[in-house]
Amino acid sequence: MAAAWSSLLKPVFVPASIGIFGLIAFAAIFGATAAEAFDELNAFITDAVGWWYILAATGFVVFALYCALSRIGNIKLGRDDEDPEFGLLSWFAMLFSAGMGIGLLFYGVAEPMMHYLSPPDAGGVAGGTDPAANQAMQLTMFHWGVHAWAIYVVVGLGLAYMTFRKGRPLSVRWLLEPLLGRKRVEGWIGHTIDSVAIIGTLFGVATSLGFGVQQIMSGLEFLGWIEASNLWIAVLITVITLIATLSVVSGVHKGLKWLSNTNMVLAATLALFVAIAGPTLFLLQSWVQNIGGYLQALPELMLRTAPFADDGWAAGWTIFYWGWWISWAPFVGMFIARISRGRTIREFIAGVLIAPVIISSLWFTIFGDSAILRQRDVGDLAPDGSVNVDTALFAYLDTLPLAIVTSVLAIAVVVFFFVTSSDSGSLVIDILATGGDVETSRITRVYWAILEGIAAAILLIVGTGSLTALQTASIATAVPFSIIMALACVSLLKAFRYDVSTTPTYVRVSPVSGTSSGAGIEIPLSAAQSSPMKPQQGGSRWRGARGISATFAGLEVWQPRGTAEKAPGLLVEVRSVAPGDVVIDPDTGAVHGSYASDIADPLGGEVFDTPEFAASHEGLMFSNSDQTTGEEDDQSR
Repeated sequence: MAAAWSSLLKPVFVPASIGIFGLIAFAAIFGATAAEAFDELNAFITDAVGWWYILAATGFVVFALYCALSRIGNIKLGRDDEDPEFGLLSWFAMLFSAGMGIGLLFYGVAEPMMHYLSPPDAGGVAGGTDPAANQAMQLTMFHWGVHAWAIYVVVGLGLAYMTFRKGRPLSVRWLLEPLLGRKRVEGWIGHTIDSVAIIGTLFGVATSLGFGVQQIMSGLEFLGWIEASNLWIAVLITVITLIATLSVVSGVHKGLKWLSNTNMVLAATLALFVAIAGPTLFLLQSWVQNIGGYLQALPELMLRTAPFADDGWAAGWTIFYWGWWISWAPFVGMFIARISRGRTIREFIAGVLIAPVIISSLWFTIFGDSAILRQRDVGDLAPDGSVNVDTALFAYLDTLPLAIVTSVLAIAVVVFFFVTSSDSGSLVIDILATGGDVETSRITRVYWAILEGIAAAILLIVGTGSLTALQTASIATAVPFSIIMALACVSLLKAFRYDVSTTPTYVRVSPVSGTSSGAGIEIPLSAAQSSPMKPQQGGSRWRGARGISATFAGLEVWQPRGTAEKAPGLLVEVRSVAPGDVVIDPDTGAVHGSYASDIADPLGGEVFDTPEFAASHEGLMFSNSDQTTGEEDDQSR
């Protein structure tokens, strides 16, 4: 216990815990008054800052695409010679299960159905019509598409870059180091950032746990096994939190990895059964159209705030979703950063931004379009025109063969998603509370797992079974963190710009004899001469140009690691040099210039005495530079 307490960063752990317990106590003590306060706060946030959420979410998409498509995408999240820590399938399963698993089960049938029957006024489409069906899938894809995952990209990419490449602790505060500097980040500003991230993460996870418990309880009630009550809420959260606690103790390489892979198999089995037992050909046609419809509608939807609409649809759906995703960003972002070491920025963004969106489109097509078709042709899923969100999935499964089996399978998938969300959320919060230590105490991980369950249970019971309190807590904590994320984009671009400007292009030159004109040309590969452009041993950076060679003479032949023979070619480092930086001696014709970047290092060459720094690319460069300097000093003596 003493060791666990000593490992915590007290200026972060204590304020975050006080804030969490304060919100929970307020909800528990004041009861109905608290529920009304949450309703009023929810209305205020959506009216006052809804436009900001919509603008910020679209800005994060632009940021992610720019980083992936520009030269920034070539930067590796780690040392240049590192391979990814996890295989592609395990990596994808973990990030997807942690990212939005429970929500897919909860809204898979319900959201498309609700948009179909009650479309937004801003769309100008009548409910229950074929155009409403197409628009319903566009809106659902919009809420679960690139905007959601771009929010995760901002935090995940920043954390992976600052930790695995630059050697900083795995903590949200370091995203702002290029903008604020090390001193401010290590002070009260950094403590505040991490405390806000912890509070937002816990209530974001609690919201998802509330969804999961509601659906599990409703599924069991739909099957006639229990009668929904506050007691069952407490029982279900207690049981599943205990399972999550056992998983969180086992660590990411054991419990969480196994749970994620198992859950993906179960979810895929459920989706495949529904696709085969349902209108298969119709679903194939719908999937292709849904992707096209989403891409076509995206430019119009991504900045829609509906200022003339009075139905409150944007506040209840889009603004809530963006706030929910932002509150999840510290959790999911840090988790996917933790499992993404060794990938390039382009690979990271492609995996996080594209693959889950494709899977989400398949999921909502299978469940959403199937339910809409059933409602359109038969009308028994929502006979009175209203959709029960808690039981919508089970109501549709009841129209297919093996309804009891698939309902139990769906409940099992929700339980596993519940466990993986609580598990990974506890791990991430604990990393924040310890100042960025990747290996944290089991005791503190258990503490956060239990606290997540308590928060979900109390807020759900206070809301008398509704999710308003959970949703409000989630989007309220997202307000300050959305500002932190916007500043993080500016900060990271400064760091990326410097990294790109100092990263050379490598060209391998092989010896050639003979040309089309018959004149023999031979590029000298002799290493006998001392080159003024000799690079650091083992590194990829030049210590500074002492001259420019007009030929390749004198450059050392590249030699792969672990080989005794020289490679048949010369590996040349190429950098762009501005014409104004090149000077030609009129007497000798010698060319002189400078490779110095005109962009200052926003991280200031800071050095950390930590394992993370030693294992990072920045630490390797510092070690090589220090070693080369020592060798030169020895030679001079």
